[in-house]
Amino acid sequence: MENNKASNMEDNTGSNTGSSTGNNIPLAQQQLLFAQMQQSQLQAQDDEIDLGELWGAIWAGKLTIIVFSVIFAVASILFALSQPNVYKASAILAPVSDKGGADGLAALAGQFGGLASMAGINLGDGGGDKTALALEIIQSRSFIESFIAKHKLIIPIMAAENWDMSSGTLILDTELYDEANKQWIRDVKAPKKPEPSSWEAYTEFSELLSISQDKTTSMITIDIEYFSPTMAQQWLTWLIQDINHFMRDQAQEEAQDSIDYLTNQLKNIQVSSMETVFYQLIEEQTKNMMLTMVKAEYVLKTIDPAQVPDEKDSPKRALIVVLGTMLGGMLSVLIVLIRYFSKKEK
Repeated sequence: MENNKASNMEDNTGSNTGSSTGNNIPLAQQQLLFAQMQQSQLQAQDDEIDLGELWGAIWAGKLTIIVFSVIFAVASILFALSQPNVYKASAILAPVSDKGGADGLAALAGQFGGLASMAGINLGDGGGDKTALALEIIQSRSFIESFIAKHKLIIPIMAAENWDMSSGTLILDTELYDEANKQWIRDVKAPKKPEPSSWEAYTEFSELLSISQDKTTSMITIDIEYFSPTMAQQWLTWLIQDINHFMRDQAQEEAQDSIDYLTNQLKNIQVSSMETVFYQLIEEQTKNMMLTMVKAEYVLKTIDPAQVPDEKDSPKRALIVVLGTMLGGMLSVLIVLIRYFSKKEK
């Protein structure tokens, strides 16, 4: 009996111990999970941005925001007023058709192309996109440099800083050019010299010039921006004239060289059919020379000539002031918030 009671007590004790141990493990895990959840909730609360707190921080630093905004607004006004007016002269041009000479040479190529090839002459199609070539030339370094030198524009381009509307004269930068002694006095480091180089003038003029072409209508718009509306219009007129003269002179030289070559080769021709080809080629080239002589607008025809602009194109002073004030306001708000949260962390 005693042995049975002892064994029963041991079984009860073991079962109680096992049940208590089995209950302790889940409880510990639950406590750990609960602690982790509390910690994550606290961290989430710390990371949340309280809009009310932000507004309170901004309202507390309203004086700083106002001061910064006013400073930036005044600085923007002074900067906008210090910028000189820039005027834009524009002209609309149309490509000049050259179907006469092209059609004539194309007809010869179709009729006598084989015979001409036997003689070592390539008639080609007589065409070519002269407009695209002219637009590339007008923006090229060599053409712009010769244009500046021809019209003596290096001083207005490199030394002018404003335009006096009342007297109609340029205002030159006295730190760059001594107008009394007609001498460049700008302080530059080698390899640059006091007198600007043709490359510098080309770079500066390229920023004043803009060319665009409408792909639908093929119309070309050329703009020149400058301090003086009168000079902007004059420069643009000269530029259109010069590119037409340049392309016309080139066409005349090519036509004359072709005539001279054909005339010399004609002396050695023994086949009568080839003589016919050469005479017709000479006739076509002579027609081309006549066309170049009578057409002043050889490549670009003026549809809307350049006019003296009455209103400035830039600067947009109101926009400068608005953007400057907004920049000051945003910067001041950022400074106020950084200061607030820095103090909060400490």
